[in-house]
Amino acid sequence: MHVVDYIFLAGWVAFWVYWLGSAVGVKPGRSNWTRWAGVRVVLILILVLVVRLKLFSGHEVTIDPWLQGIGLALFVLGLGLAVWARVYLGQNWGAPMSEKEEPELVRTGPYRRVRHPIYSGIILAMVGTTVAVSLYWLVAVLVLGGYFIFSATVEERNMARLFPDEYPDYKRSTKMLIPFVF
Repeated sequence: MHVVDYIFLAGWVAFWVYWLGSAVGVKPGRSNWTRWAGVRVVLILILVLVVRLKLFSGHEVTIDPWLQGIGLALFVLGLGLAVWARVYLGQNWGAPMSEKEEPELVRTGPYRRVRHPIYSGIILAMVGTTVAVSLYWLVAVLVLGGYFIFSATVEERNMARLFPDEYPDYKRSTKMLIPFVF
């Protein structure tokens, strides 16, 4: 592994340790974990297939310092956005597609511009990893990006049901994942 690989590995590990630690104390709720188990099984099978076929073996790390710098910037911005959004959600945070007891519609912080900034941030961080490390990471971006878009779509339906008076206006005033675009 090269230094760039270690930087990104350390960043991802620190992010997920924080993420799991911050899950303590959130509001209880119902999870659609079993309802969407098939989607997760397919994602895991794709991952196992990719590893089994050794599609990532012998990958070359990007050696262009400009690409590494751009990738690192995107990575830091993405993780920063995800953490910022997580802080604003507070106890309302949960696993993708979960429903909380006594939910609140959060419209402050990054939620002023984007309805799903956590997904946006993680996707941006994965794009940064791809740019700085290897194009092979694009497979993870596409697979997890598709999963996040699916999760956001399911969550949009839940939010419209839970907040029938507020959510339509909020939806019209913000974008799903990318400010001013999508």
